[in-house]
This record gives sequence, C-alpha cells and structure tokens, in this order.
Amino acid sequence: MQRELILHNNVKQIGPLSEFIEDLCDSLGLDTTLTFNLNLVLEEAVTNVIMYAYPQDEDHTMTLLAWTEKDENVIAFELKDQGKPFNPIEQAPEVDTTLSAKERKIGGLGIFLINQIMDEVAYRYEGNSNILTMKKNIKE
Repeated sequence: MQRELILHNNVKQIGPLSEFIEDLCDSLGLDTTLTFNLNLVLEEAVTNVIMYAYPQDEDHTMTLLAWTEKDENVIAFELKDQGKPFNPIEQAPEVDTTLSAKERKIGGLGIFLINQIMDEVAYRYEGNSNILTMKKNIKE
C-alpha cells in the first residue's frame, strides 16, 4: 500500500491532512489510539513546515508519502519540502519535560512528541529537499 498527499504551506491544510491519516488508518484497521497518535505526529511535522520552512506570504507545497512495510507490520511516512534546510533531529531545541508549561521554553515539543511516538525518525537533505521519514510498528 502506498498513498500520497500534496499540501500547501497553509494551516487550512490540516483538515485534509487529518482526513488522509484517518482514511489511511481505517483502511489498515488501526485502533483509535494509534490513529490519534499518528495524526498528532503528522500534524506536528506538517505544521512545522507550514510555520518555518517558507516565507509566510509565499505559496509552496510539500508532499506526504505513506506506505506499509514488512507485510504491513510497519507504517512509514515521508514528508518532503523544498523549504529552508532544517534537521529537526539535530537542530530542534532540547525540551525539559520536568518543567511546567509556564516555565518551559516555547518550541521543540512537537519534535519531542514525534520522537516519543514513532519507532524510527530520520532526516536527510537531498536535491534541495528536506526529507523527514517516520516509521511506526503497527502490529505486535
């Protein structure tokens, strides 16, 4: 199974993204908790591209690929954009989760959540594109 979604760098794209993830998870028979978590991860990743990859007054696109691996035991996502190079694994600020929300610095929590929920997260910059790959084991 492989699916693709092209999104613009606009927060109005979060609705179509959620529908894409929910349809995908439904077709794979995934439970609501896993569907919620995958939706959260992809929303965080896409929102980061929308907010930071491009100048806010310019229209650009990003591509989200989704596929299954290993006899459909793993779901994988690849988010690709041509925005400013940014490696979220190495460049995202460290998050101190022991602090209260008021004490904590703004930013970085999305990347923290992605790393907590997904089993594999990798980044590469290739051909003028940021490529974030995320994988999750979906069957025990």
